[in-house]
Amino acid sequence: VQLQASGGGLVQAGGSLRLSCTASGRTFSTYSMGWFRQAPGKEREFVAAISWTGGSTYYEDSVKDRFTIFRDNAKNTVFLQMNSLKPEDTAVYYCAAARRGGATIRGDEYDYWGQGTLVTVSS
Repeated sequence: VQLQASGGGLVQAGGSLRLSCTASGRTFSTYSMGWFRQAPGKEREFVAAISWTGGSTYYEDSVKDRFTIFRDNAKNTVFLQMNSLKPEDTAVYYCAAARRGGATIRGDEYDYWGQGTLVTVSS
């Protein structure tokens, strides 16, 4: 599986961005998907995850009520809608796929990773 993330960019605080991650292959619907981020000088951290059906989602506390993860299995794509962005959301965002149906917040349970897309939020 190859993952291609896109949608990053520069936005002012309070603005919105939608990240997309498109997967190659025919088995996308059998993978749970996640978004992680890594800010400069910091470790990678979990942001959001979604089960293979889209029925279950998890969020890191700081993004709850601001970010929404959803997927379109017909288009092999997972999205991260980010609203009310803050400067502390600045990071490279990575999508990942796990060969399991249930969503997981653990990075070590993901099998495939995209190349990352940079999100910069100015104050």
